[in-house]
Amino acid sequence: MARIIQSALLLLWAVAATGGAADKPDPAKWIEQAEAAYGSVPSYTAVVHKQQRVAGKLLPQETILLKFKKPFSLYMKWIKAPYQGSELLYVAGWNENKVRAHRGGLLRFITRNLDPRDPALMADNLRPVTDIGLGQLVKTVAVNVRTAINAGELGFSERGEETVYGRKTRILEVVFPNEYAGDHDGHRLVINQDVESKLLIRIRVYDQDNQLVENYGYEDLDLDARLADADFDPAHSDYRF
Repeated sequence: MARIIQSALLLLWAVAATGGAADKPDPAKWIEQAEAAYGSVPSYTAVVHKQQRVAGKLLPQETILLKFKKPFSLYMKWIKAPYQGSELLYVAGWNENKVRAHRGGLLRFITRNLDPRDPALMADNLRPVTDIGLGQLVKTVAVNVRTAINAGELGFSERGEETVYGRKTRILEVVFPNEYAGDHDGHRLVINQDVESKLLIRIRVYDQDNQLVENYGYEDLDLDARLADADFDPAHSDYRF
């Protein structure tokens, strides 16, 4: 019994001596894990929830059906107001690398081919449509985190767990000092990482005044979606291009 007590005391002393350092998340390893998780996903479907603050105004949330297949084939259909019925198709190397798109409602019969950064597409948007998707999310976070790590200006912490879209997630908070926030995509990032798949499924970006600037979430995520080239063909029977 004395030996057991002695071993327990030694274990407690070791934990106290390290200040629980083993439990502290390592941002470099964490982002590598998230990148590896996405690297194993060839295609997926999801319902994307997107909200942005443009020119100081927080715009209404958009709800979009998304199909994505690597290396970069993208189909989007807005399934709720304000842009319900709009569709967009982009396949790298196809259509002169232009987006094929149409609005919903009375404008649904007018299909246009536009550069991803065309003003018509960038209106009320902070990012081009080619920046949507799980891959772009983890890429953006990785660039910001590694830049901050190299500069020694990163605040990184775990904020417990939360159920998001029916999935158990870890909450990670990334904070950049106010004086460096302009060098990153915001002052504070709140990220939900799916515990099972290790994918990043939601991100909220806040500015120095703690105002929400960007919010992207991926609901009904199907990682087993077997998407084919036909899913990115404008002649698809379910599409209205």
